[in-house]
Amino acid sequence: MGEAYDKLSKCYKSVKKKIDFQPRVALVLGSGLGDYVKQVKVEAALDYSEIAGFPVSTVPGHKGRFVFGYVKKVPVVIMQGRVHYYEGYAMEDVVLPIRLMKMMGAEVLFLTNAAGGVNENFHAGDLMLIKDQISSFVPSPLIGPNMDKLGPRFPDMSGIYHRELRQLIKKAAKSLGISLQKGVYLQLTGPAYESPAEIRMCRLLGADAVGMSTACEAVAANHMGMKICGISFISNLACGMTDQPLSHKEVQEAADKVAPLFEKLVTESIVSIGKTLKQR
Repeated sequence: MGEAYDKLSKCYKSVKKKIDFQPRVALVLGSGLGDYVKQVKVEAALDYSEIAGFPVSTVPGHKGRFVFGYVKKVPVVIMQGRVHYYEGYAMEDVVLPIRLMKMMGAEVLFLTNAAGGVNENFHAGDLMLIKDQISSFVPSPLIGPNMDKLGPRFPDMSGIYHRELRQLIKKAAKSLGISLQKGVYLQLTGPAYESPAEIRMCRLLGADAVGMSTACEAVAANHMGMKICGISFISNLACGMTDQPLSHKEVQEAADKVAPLFEKLVTESIVSIGKTLKQR
């Protein structure tokens, strides 16, 4: 199935030599959630640099390691720092961690990110449940020879974000008294923040939030038959919607302020998801 699958298999074998743990939920921590692992009963951790051939995150605030443990009683594998396309990696490397977590045993992929608000009814500090997505100028991770052991050549994308999981997250938010927006996430390549004209384009396309990750990861996970859910933290209103220039420092600071609330929602959601997995 090609070099990409061979590389994935080698990474999996490398992990299995070091870690004996089978997760059921895979969680990707976006900006501001890097300290979420303090809420986890950690069984083991593995730096990306310890996995032969594995791409290493270079973004400030992204530690770059897998953490294995339990959220309450739910076995999870956590990406503490994701890999972005704008870092210069091939798209097959960007989604390699997602494919690897599926091979480890994860059935559910829980994606989080910090995003710019495109919807004019959103405010900085909002949390948005992702109901659908758009990839714009971002190459598909499925281009090239199909990895038949992972999924079909032409996977259906009509329900990327699992309806049942979205309902569970909405119930979790309600039980915690957390206001939750719903919307469409659009991924651009980055690393530059969008121009005002590009944000107008995103709005015309139907996006509510825009960022530089997530959509490609969801495509790869959906290809493999994982159940996917996602929450965006609206760290700022997108370019052209305010007079304020955008900066990564602003995004990080805003995310840190909302992190405690975000962490509670993630934990409550994973617990609810875990209960549904046990029923199967």
